[in-house]
Amino acid sequence: MENNVLNNFSEIIVEKPVDKIIQQIRQLIASGQLKPGDKLPSERMLSERFCIGRTSVRDAVRKLEFYGILKTLPQSGTVVAGLGRVALNGLITDVLKLEKRDFRSLVEARVLLETNAAELAAERRTEDDILTITNALTEYKRALQENRPALEEDLLFHLKIADASQNSVLNSLMLVITPEIMHYFTKHKVCGEERSKIALEQHEIILDHIVNKNVKKVGEAMREHLKDISEYVKTLKTDHS
Repeated sequence: MENNVLNNFSEIIVEKPVDKIIQQIRQLIASGQLKPGDKLPSERMLSERFCIGRTSVRDAVRKLEFYGILKTLPQSGTVVAGLGRVALNGLITDVLKLEKRDFRSLVEARVLLETNAAELAAERRTEDDILTITNALTEYKRALQENRPALEEDLLFHLKIADASQNSVLNSLMLVITPEIMHYFTKHKVCGEERSKIALEQHEIILDHIVNKNVKKVGEAMREHLKDISEYVKTLKTDHS
């Protein structure tokens, strides 16, 4: 009986300050109060007006810049992009929807992005890239040897590969989805000790293929590396947070 009553309740979703800022900008654009080319007030002024920290304002602006809705011009400040009002409003709606993405979608996107990033890294990597990826792998190995959680070191290894792809869009997209994946992994304890040891061996293989510029093999190795997590998400319901 108690469980039946509980099912009548639904999750309370608390909006983030960043989302509320984006919503206000959307409303101003939709109403015509903010037009393409209009300059936004300074970060400090917006922070004081919203009564929140400047970090939230900065994050909201960066997110809207990433999707081409705002532009920061040297010595001119941040302005609304030169798109039509309908297009801008539609883009912001899409940005807000992206914040409600489910974990399965994140992993599917990650597999596509990381496979391509690894292949490009094998093709374009520099000696400096090899050094930074190797250092990230060393930190991951050290964390495992010291029996410490190695999630951050694991994901840093992948981000360094994205850096080596020399594709700024791929790299930026990885930076967008990585925090959400880290949050889910930590909350649900997805990666156990045994999985971490296997991942270490796979990381070493991936790095070896990048060093040897073997594009085909590194793509195959990355897909194999992400196979377990791809299989795992197939068991999940959508909108899992």
